Amino acid sequence: MPGNLSVPELLLLVLLGLISAVLGRWAGARWRARRHERAQAAARARESRQVRRARERRERD
Repeated sequence: MPGNLSVPELLLLVLLGLISAVLGRWAGARWRARRHERAQAAARARESRQVRRARERRERD
């Protein structure tokens, strides 16, 4: 079957492969960003009041 591909079919396959790779990288970056945000929120929820106030003071200054 691979030997029976015409030039337009081959170009379409290459184009679809490129689109798939770009979308995969974009979706992966969004997924990593969301995972990082959730991990930070969980870490903030575990911290004590003293640690939280110190962090908030550092962020204000």
